[in-house]
Amino acid sequence: MEMRVDTPRAVAGRSGYLPRERLAIWLLFLMNGFMVGSWAPKIPEFAERLNLSKGELGLMILVFGIGSLVMMPVAGMQIARLGGARVSKITAVLLLPSILALTFTQNIPAAAIALFLFGGFVGGMDVAMNANAVAVEQKMRRAIMSSCHAFWSLGGLIGAGVGGYLIGHFGTVVHAVVATVIVVVMLAVAWPIVHVDRPAKSSVDGSSRARLPLQPLPWLVGLMALFSMVPEGAVLDWSALYLMQDLGAPVSIAGLGFAAFSLTMAIMRFAGDLVRERLGAVLTLRLCTVTAIVGMLAASFAPDPIMVIIGFALCGIGISNMVPIAFSIAGNLPGMAPGVGLSIATTLGYSGILFAPSSIGFIAEYTGFSAVFAALPLLLLVVLALSGLARYADGHGEEPGVPHDL
Repeated sequence: MEMRVDTPRAVAGRSGYLPRERLAIWLLFLMNGFMVGSWAPKIPEFAERLNLSKGELGLMILVFGIGSLVMMPVAGMQIARLGGARVSKITAVLLLPSILALTFTQNIPAAAIALFLFGGFVGGMDVAMNANAVAVEQKMRRAIMSSCHAFWSLGGLIGAGVGGYLIGHFGTVVHAVVATVIVVVMLAVAWPIVHVDRPAKSSVDGSSRARLPLQPLPWLVGLMALFSMVPEGAVLDWSALYLMQDLGAPVSIAGLGFAAFSLTMAIMRFAGDLVRERLGAVLTLRLCTVTAIVGMLAASFAPDPIMVIIGFALCGIGISNMVPIAFSIAGNLPGMAPGVGLSIATTLGYSGILFAPSSIGFIAEYTGFSAVFAALPLLLLVVLALSGLARYADGHGEEPGVPHDL
């Protein structure tokens, strides 16, 4: 009788655990976050080199956001044709020289073009790597999206920390070269082990399913992503000012609101996949949304800075896994190429972070920040009302790309 001995790779394949593919997608998210984080400490030198006023710098940063929003739908169309793995690699390669380009531009038009392309390739890669993460989830039959987003946050933290140190001690040129070498190494390690996902069946023959859809389901998911990310942008841009102006907190305390929010969000994103495996995407999304609502209300009605910080920490716990689940939903919608659904979710979602904070500042000038933060849970209630759609994130529906009438 012949005895069959399975190799670890064979056992891994049958169990659905694919460490190589998981490592690859983590590295792609880490690389993307690292590039964005590396840009943050360059901004003061960038503004000084080009002699930009605060208003002009704001417009330049807006160019970055516009580049992202323009390229996200384009990337979605290409993912439908080529697959998330190929588009991830293409956009990653195009993204590699961005920090160098932003370091050596000497005039405003060139800098604006470099920023537009930087934002575009960051955004396009974001859609593609989320699509590839969905494919890895489907292959592994387990949730990984939250940890992917946790690695993006970790990349941003490392990029900003390393960038600040290198710029302060060695200058911007050394920083740009070192940062580029680091991301080249990340991409080189990830390149041969990226999970090769296939284009949607319906897009191979040029079907209209690779185009932006008219049916409401993907737009509802995009609305979920938008309403999940508007509160995140509000805490990012306005929590410190809220603590200082409305509650009289000193500068040393004011920054702790966003710090607490970021800390709990990062921790819960690393834990989010396990939570979602145990509870399912629907219940996880509902618990997260309710936690975010409670945290935001606590922060808005808190009588002192400490309670506000605790409220923002609770909000970080809640919001941490709302966006990853929304992206998993978008990549698993029935009858739709994953890249198309994800392009809608990412474009609408990130527009919340890019553009909503400016509206919040305008409104807060007349109402105060407390009233604004108290109103944001209304958006989260919409997410809660749509939370049943999270069943698609767990694969409770038809296979993506298979025609389905909505």
